[in-house]
Amino acid sequence: MTPRARESIENADIIVGYNTYLELITELLVDKLVIGTGMMQEIERCQIAVDKAMTGKKVAVISSGDPGIYGMAGLVLELTMNCDPSNRPEVVIIPGISAVGASAAVLGAPLMHDFAVISLSDLLTPWDVILKRVEMAAIGDFVIAIYNPKSKRRTSQIREVREMVMKYRSATTPVGIVHHATRSGEDMKISNLKEFTFEFIDMFSLVIIGNSQTYVKDGRMITPRGYKL
Repeated sequence: MTPRARESIENADIIVGYNTYLELITELLVDKLVIGTGMMQEIERCQIAVDKAMTGKKVAVISSGDPGIYGMAGLVLELTMNCDPSNRPEVVIIPGISAVGASAAVLGAPLMHDFAVISLSDLLTPWDVILKRVEMAAIGDFVIAIYNPKSKRRTSQIREVREMVMKYRSATTPVGIVHHATRSGEDMKISNLKEFTFEFIDMFSLVIIGNSQTYVKDGRMITPRGYKL
């Protein structure tokens, strides 16, 4: 969490967020009106936030590490655009530290060259579209960062990703897995493209698949930018 994000939460009258994220910042919620909802209630949650803001209250929407990266910034903006312009609340998007950036720092420097970020959640995007994006990233030799890699319901998709990328990349390509990046319980594992799906992976994990130049040395994952050393 950045200092600016923390300050915004402390200065807000009302806190609205996903229950799992709210549990991570309980020390900041004292004496606040807190409105939390569960998974699959994103529209309702953001609409509540907009409605409260229209009353003149300062509302903080607790989203992901960065609200503009798989977060609620877009949905909040879309909902406010439906408001009467004369009473439309101001939306300030506070940039933060996304899981992809935090995980890269834990692993070393795997994102030093072009990379693609892809979510494997198929709740809002068809799986065939997701897999096509994975293939295009693999063909383009992008480092591939994967959000939402595996859940209790989705167990086979990460293996399909592995098989797709292996069509275009060596089985020894480094793959980093970070669990709870920058949070309590953080841990990481560096594996390879052939074997990484045998490691522990869940919804709190982020997977980074290296490109053809990525290598591992002294436990650090590095993707060269091309500097002549």
